[in-house]
Parts: sequence; C-alpha cells; structure tokens
Amino acid sequence: MKKAILGLTALCLIAFSSCKEDASKKINEENVAVAAERDANSSKFPVLTFDKTEHDFGEIESKQNVETVFNYTNTGESPLVITDIKSSCGCTVPQDWSKEPLQPGDSGHFTVKFNGTGANKVSKTVTITANTETGKETVKISAFVKPDPNAPVKPAQALNPAISGSPMATPAAQKKSSTQPGHEGHNHD
Repeated sequence: MKKAILGLTALCLIAFSSCKEDASKKINEENVAVAAERDANSSKFPVLTFDKTEHDFGEIESKQNVETVFNYTNTGESPLVITDIKSSCGCTVPQDWSKEPLQPGDSGHFTVKFNGTGANKVSKTVTITANTETGKETVKISAFVKPDPNAPVKPAQALNPAISGSPMATPAAQKKSSTQPGHEGHNHD
C-alpha cells in the first residue's frame, strides 16, 4: 500500500512539474489565423430561394396526371448541394434535379408529378434535403380531385347509407381517412 501511494505521489510530481512552460508561447499564430478563417467560412451557408413554395393544380379529374416545375436559386454565399428530394406520398414524384453543386447566384429546377389519387382537397409536401443551414426545405402542391364517375360502387356502400354519406350516418360507421401530414383525403386502410 505504501509503495502504491509513493508511486502515485511521484507520478503527480512529474506531471505537475513538466507544465512549468508558458502555454501561450506554444501557440502558433499561423494556426490561429487558419482556424479563424475556417470558422468564419463555416457560418456561410447556401440559401435555397424558390420562385414559388406552393402550387395549386386547381380542380382535376381522378387519376389525372399533372406536373409542375419548381425553380430555385442559390442566394447564399457557398455552393448548394441538393442530396435528395422526397414527397410525403408515393403518388407525388419529384424528379430532374441536378446533383452537382450549384454556385452562389446560379439557378436550377425540379419537376413534381402528381397522379391524381385521393378525393376532394389533397395536399402534398415535398422535402428538399440540402446543405442549407436548416438542412431541409419544403414546397407544397395541392389539388381538388373530383371523384371518378366511372368508379364502381362497392356493395357495402350501396346497402349501408352510413358509409355513403347519409346525414343519418353514425360517427362509427363513417369512412376513415388518414390524419398524417401530407396524406389528407388519402385513405390508407
């Protein structure tokens, strides 16, 4: 036990006596300048600015394919890199964006296609993953999808007025629809 305490004491004496040099003399001024420049540049992010952040297709027929183009500009101070663009649902497909870095001041675009599924007012969110300060930007599309007049009437709907929208419908028998963001009017049962 005495040997362990003696060894620990000797180790502490060596450690504390070796730090007698002034630490400020060890700092290389060139490294400080490089670090300051790096830190200043790390706060400069690209900024993704859209010509529009929402597009309304208006009233469309059920299953009608529609598309729109979102134009964007890098209004930041460093190159913009878009790594992914996804929609909130498989019925909306973003495509045709450049995976190459977009220099400050340069512009690009991507196309969003919607296949007309759903009923009534439908809204979808498209998320852009990029090297912006927030890391994610969003745009939205919406449409009023008219019901398909040629769609077959399900036997349960014809026999049960509660499902077909009768004013006498009970809350438990009404048709469910999704409450997930971006899936409004889109039944996933």
